[in-house]
Amino acid sequence: MVNWLHELAYFFGGVFFANALPHFISGTMGKPFQSPFAHPRGEGLSSSTVNALWGFANFVAAYLLLVQVGEFDLHRAAPMIAFGLGALLLAMMMARHFGRFNGGNLPS
Repeated sequence: MVNWLHELAYFFGGVFFANALPHFISGTMGKPFQSPFAHPRGEGLSSSTVNALWGFANFVAAYLLLVQVGEFDLHRAAPMIAFGLGALLLAMMMARHFGRFNGGNLPS
């Protein structure tokens, strides 16, 4: 029997994991990037240090949701689908949002 609360936790683990990647990578590359701490929120640039810390905090949240809730098993389809859908959904949202600022969206 699938515990839907565990699957929900794995979905949000994927969300936090996907959110961690651009912030942590930009931060470790020494590049500013949009973050919730910038002005305007989510649109302005934050320092590389802020982004590295924000990315790391998101990795910790993903770890807690994936490893500390239930029994996340890479070999079982349901947890991986939940994780993958969360990561994909946020990746698509971030691509559209950050593409406006970084030249990633093609003109309409």
